[in-house]
Amino acid sequence: MNDPSPITDRRARLSSRLPRRLPLGLPRGRGREEDGAIAAVARLDRRTKDLTKRLQPGEIAVIDHVDLDRVSAEALVSCQVGAVVNVAPSISGRYPNLGPQILVEAGIPLVDDVGPEIFVKIGEGDQLRVDDATVYRGDEVVAKGTRQTPESVETSLVEAKAGLAHQLEAFVANTMEYVKRERDLLIDGVGVPDVRTRIEGRHALIVVRGYHYREDIATLRPYIREYRPVLIGVDGGADALLEAGYRPDMIVGDMDSVSDAALTSGAEIVVHAYRDGRAPGLARVEELGREAVVFPATATSEDIAMLLADDKGATLIVAVGTHANMVEFLDKGRAGMASTFLTRLRVGSKLVDAKGVSRLYRSRISSWSLLFLVLGAFIAMTTAVVMSPAGDVIRPLLAERWHSFLFWLTGLFT
Repeated sequence: MNDPSPITDRRARLSSRLPRRLPLGLPRGRGREEDGAIAAVARLDRRTKDLTKRLQPGEIAVIDHVDLDRVSAEALVSCQVGAVVNVAPSISGRYPNLGPQILVEAGIPLVDDVGPEIFVKIGEGDQLRVDDATVYRGDEVVAKGTRQTPESVETSLVEAKAGLAHQLEAFVANTMEYVKRERDLLIDGVGVPDVRTRIEGRHALIVVRGYHYREDIATLRPYIREYRPVLIGVDGGADALLEAGYRPDMIVGDMDSVSDAALTSGAEIVVHAYRDGRAPGLARVEELGREAVVFPATATSEDIAMLLADDKGATLIVAVGTHANMVEFLDKGRAGMASTFLTRLRVGSKLVDAKGVSRLYRSRISSWSLLFLVLGAFIAMTTAVVMSPAGDVIRPLLAERWHSFLFWLTGLFT
């Protein structure tokens, strides 16, 4: 038998490290034709995260997203999109981004690199048909591209992995530029604004609507209940807290992906501004009649949330949905993530990833302890009723209550 070729071996090793997703069983009755084509209403937006806010199940998403990242792909899957048509290459080869793999493994047709003309030829709400790699409006061909398959995506990921060394060099160069610009902020905390939320001496839970944020929040429920950390939502992370049943204490970000409901929930608002003081998100906050603190910095919003918590005396910073590895940094954007690496060096002694907390943390009171406590209390009450002189008065009352309960319970089934 022949030995596997080097490229086949590399594919196998990469495939074993990439996350596998089971088919989600998305509803495909609407819009799917007998020949396998998808016919549905089109929704267009050059920003994928804005498009997912209005996508309905079965519709065709037309996007312009080079190197489709994991978070955007998971959002499209959760919207139960019928098909995705991308103006740009979903995998450019810069690095092994996982978005396309998530879509094709979920059974969602992905047509790549159709060109920007499609945004001129079609409009929002047009009825489109995606047949293999061709997009039709009626009988008119409006775009042609490349239909991605599991095999083509895997091949592209293996090839893109070879480009990581060049991306790492560029990442380091951008990081050094950031050090020069934000040295005072990173080292001495110069420029961190005052806030009214009390953070000193408390834990801070920072939520970003990133990778597996729902699962991470769910695992942290015992921790949140016991330690009562300061809840800080980064833009859409505030909505993630509300969805989980918590009210954020503070919202940090440029306010482009957070809902009005979150902004008016009573949380303190910290608007992320450019280094020159311009804060585009401030106008939206003021229109809602809310006051805000402005934090100018060239870092990302999740980074300034960490720097703020650290500067104000948080004893522990727990991160949910934040970026933690090289591929996640590149998903966010190489230049924009230069601050993330340095911020983690600054707050590293306090920073804990949510997944680490779920593994390390256990409630101080176990379920068995609670059971024995309740059992002990019941035995003590029973003994007191039986042995005390007042027992002769209490026992008939308890018996009457018990018979009333049994009568009510019997009535439910008759």
